[in-house]
Amino acid sequence: MIDREFEQAARKAAVQGGEVLKKYWGKVKSIQSKGFFWDLVTEADINAEKVILSYLHQRFPEHQTLSEEAGAQGNENSDYLWVIDPLDGTTNYTHQYPFISVSIGLVYRGKPIVGAVYNPIFDELFLGSVGGTATLNGHPIHVSSIKELNKSLLATGFAYDRRETSDNNYAEFCHMTHISQGVRRLGSAALDLAYVAAGRLEGFWERGLKTWDMAAGVAIVTAAGGTITNYEGDELDLSSGRILATNGFIHPLLIEELRKTKG
Repeated sequence: MIDREFEQAARKAAVQGGEVLKKYWGKVKSIQSKGFFWDLVTEADINAEKVILSYLHQRFPEHQTLSEEAGAQGNENSDYLWVIDPLDGTTNYTHQYPFISVSIGLVYRGKPIVGAVYNPIFDELFLGSVGGTATLNGHPIHVSSIKELNKSLLATGFAYDRRETSDNNYAEFCHMTHISQGVRRLGSAALDLAYVAAGRLEGFWERGLKTWDMAAGVAIVTAAGGTITNYEGDELDLSSGRILATNGFIHPLLIEELRKTKG
């Protein structure tokens, strides 16, 4: 079992970051791009990250952190790595489209073990630890029991460089749309994973992701009884950028359909 102290810290860090996001909601004054004009960062991202990092560095000074804006900090020799996305869904946030989240994951020797994903607009906190349980606002959650793709609701996303690369997920999106009940694109990979854990979605796949997009959600899906792999069904590599997450029942079916698109 995972140390409850880690779960409590992930939860608190996510909520503290979420309080900052609520403060700036609808009041963002500074919006900047990071290489692509659609890849955005705001003062909300930056200030939420500062609050989260301050808390985690004080609570676990012997650990390392990796966050979207600040990069790697702390003890690089530590077995523990806190992976932080202070605002997953910045474009949504700037448009006041409420599918946004704070994502806090704890990785031990390369494997996600604890995750907290918090949507402060809906006040939904998803929490999970490998070997433990997954919860939504303290209530247990579990992946869905649907076994057929034509009865499944899926989600995906598109990388920031989608306009510049042929490795862009468009073919997969169209194909999956035809064979499932639908494919949603929320704009927050952390929420997509949390929704798989909660049984709101049967599956999620995406490419072009970063470690901070996936770490927390991987732990939560695993705790909720789901399955996480790469596109081929092998062990997930957080650095690969590609992930396949399902309720387990449709996992081999999605792997086969991804093969058909030659993604």
